[in-house]
Amino acid sequence: MSKVYFTDFRTHIPLTEKLKKLCRAAGFMDLPLEGQFTAIKMHFGELGNLAYLRPNYARAVAELVREGGGLPFLTDCNTLYPGSRKNALEHMDCANINGFNTVTTTCQIIIGDGLKGTDDVVVPVEGGVYCQEAYIGRAIMDADIFVSLSHFKGHEATGFGGALKNIGMGCGSRAGKMHQHNFGKPVVDEKACRNCKRCARECGSDAISYESGKAHIHENLCKGCGRCIGACSFDAIRNTNDNANEVLCCKIAEYTKAVVHNRPCFHIALVQDISPNCDCHSENDAPILPDVGMFASLDPVALDQACADACLRNQPLPNSQLGDHLREPDWHHHHDHFLDSNPNIRWKETLEHAEKLGIGTREYELITIH
Repeated sequence: MSKVYFTDFRTHIPLTEKLKKLCRAAGFMDLPLEGQFTAIKMHFGELGNLAYLRPNYARAVAELVREGGGLPFLTDCNTLYPGSRKNALEHMDCANINGFNTVTTTCQIIIGDGLKGTDDVVVPVEGGVYCQEAYIGRAIMDADIFVSLSHFKGHEATGFGGALKNIGMGCGSRAGKMHQHNFGKPVVDEKACRNCKRCARECGSDAISYESGKAHIHENLCKGCGRCIGACSFDAIRNTNDNANEVLCCKIAEYTKAVVHNRPCFHIALVQDISPNCDCHSENDAPILPDVGMFASLDPVALDQACADACLRNQPLPNSQLGDHLREPDWHHHHDHFLDSNPNIRWKETLEHAEKLGIGTREYELITIH
């Protein structure tokens, strides 16, 4: 069994100090931090979303790293979809607007896969079934120590987003996100295309030509790297081909293996503001469950399992997507809060596949810290 440490949000001291106490109990200060570059992987939240973790928590983790003599930085990789985080400039602006900067967090922010989402490292996936190699943001792989700081919430494709989702999908470069999401190719919305030809200049496969003043992607030449999506300033190019959810879940586990394999890691999850969907949404619907608490472990699989189990033990909130579904007279009750919130998802596959890959175990001992 792996050990997972838990504390609730009841406190007579600052919550950030309680988080530090939790991390110390879970073995954070046993990491070989002295003089080591330490990546703190988190999600800065899409503009408009307010469910993402407060920067205060990131500051607390950075202070722990610095206490151990480490050199912390916050990081995330650019998104595949058009939005407010599709290149490093917009991503940094988004982070700053949402409260993440050197003043609030006491450390630098580095976008893991560079300006345009193309600065990645090809990492072998030991035991990979769907991915024999993964495309991971270079700054994340350059770090000596890896810490995941995750907001545990619902997710429209994977059931929930926790440590494995934060690591696997979140650390993938744009090519890595394409690799996980689909085997297809991006497409052009001709109505939005402005004939600027920037996408063609960024294409590494000479797969984009212009016909009647509009970009056209030749599928036989396109490698599906997604560079054109990040290059377009007018959101005219997007990915439209998704894998089945169970394949996506397994690929996330395999990408996680690439990130954490053979290096010191630590994992933290805060189960609060449990929105039905990812923090990538520019809105956050009402929480589907009450706040639970903070979890920490050296094992990301056990951590996610413990968070999921805690959520499943809680009562759904009535004024929520989950509550609305359960009130429908003909609703097929799955007795699973994640599945009842987003009925098309598969969430256990991520944990099962991660366990098979040797990332961790679903068996855990829960240790409560007061």
